[in-house]
Amino acid sequence: MRLLALISLFLLAACAGRPSLEDPKLSDRALDLERFFDGELVAYGQFQDVFGTVRRRFEVEIDGRWDGRTLTLVEDFVYEDGSTERRVWDLVKTGPQTWRGTAPGVIGAALGEERGDTFNWRYTIDLPVPGANGDAETLRVSFDDWMWLLSEDRLLNIAYMRRFGVPIGQVVITFEKRR
Repeated sequence: MRLLALISLFLLAACAGRPSLEDPKLSDRALDLERFFDGELVAYGQFQDVFGTVRRRFEVEIDGRWDGRTLTLVEDFVYEDGSTERRVWDLVKTGPQTWRGTAPGVIGAALGEERGDTFNWRYTIDLPVPGANGDAETLRVSFDDWMWLLSEDRLLNIAYMRRFGVPIGQVVITFEKRR
């Protein structure tokens, strides 16, 4: 009976609605990734599993640099348990609203599109995660990553995560530009 309930929950989660670039815009703001992420930012976030349980919290210091073609983001994560991680993204603007991104661990490339106050990109990445015995393990997950510009200096990010096509949770992050 418990297995049936678990399978039903995963099927229900798989059918849950997701944002769309076609959704009505709630503001007239326009997200300009290269402008928003150029400079110093701080982000606060957490990962929660499909049951809603918060499993990990973190803070990220971000140094972004736009050179006219490539946006480089150096992200320094500090997790609640004291562990750290650095991820460096290189995002290339491939069109007026489209982007291609790479970072260590990303399989292939992340592909994204800006539309109004919204940005969506999708990618698969091998993430280092703490193992049961304290050693780091690698988990291959796919992200459907959504960002919304809330104000000139604040961005909300919700990333829906899947493993083998099955939802495993989401990451919620708030980015803030430093003044």
